[in-house]
Amino acid sequence: VTSYLLHINTNTTNNTNTNTNTFVKMVKIISLLALASTASAFAPNAKSASTTALNADMSKAVPFVKAPTNTAGWVGDVGFDPLGFSDNFDVKWLREAEIKHGRSSMLACLGFISQQYLTLPGYTHVDDSNLAPQAVGVSAMLQIALWMGVLEFWTNKGNVTMETMFQDEARVPGNLGFDPMGFAVGKSQEEKDKMELMEIKNGRLAMLAIGGMIHHNWITGEALL
Repeated sequence: VTSYLLHINTNTTNNTNTNTNTFVKMVKIISLLALASTASAFAPNAKSASTTALNADMSKAVPFVKAPTNTAGWVGDVGFDPLGFSDNFDVKWLREAEIKHGRSSMLACLGFISQQYLTLPGYTHVDDSNLAPQAVGVSAMLQIALWMGVLEFWTNKGNVTMETMFQDEARVPGNLGFDPMGFAVGKSQEEKDKMELMEIKNGRLAMLAIGGMIHHNWITGEALL
């Protein structure tokens, strides 16, 4: 009986030792896995870094195409040049064209709406602003084109082509020295850039707006308002 009890006690001790050893091994394995996962969290992610670099090269305005390089640093640049104009034309000339078209469009929007309610003396009133050129006749329209050409020639000292317009490297696109209200007087360069940005954004909006107004009247056959 004594031998039997000793045998049972020995087996129990061996089983306990075996279970203890197995438990210790499992704890070690779990600890190693936890440490490995923690270390991997701080390891550099090559894929993430490459993705970040790729996103930096993409356009903010059109995120599925690369941002143009020649427009970087210009006021109002959002990386929008899907047709690559800045790669083929002088960016100064493009900026001059954008500013002038924006200014013309802002005046056009104001005139398009005002014409519906106001009529110059001697001219026939029409509700549809698209019919205004016919109402005033060809001569009045030619006068506008002629005097705008004279103004363009005068402000650029006769240099009106892309090749000659910016022979003077100090010339700033769109800056005609016209500031009768003195908005730029005493302003820092940062404040001037902010004002230029407002003008460019309003000009871009006006170019879209006047196009929408004209097509509204064409499609509906009715006055704008």
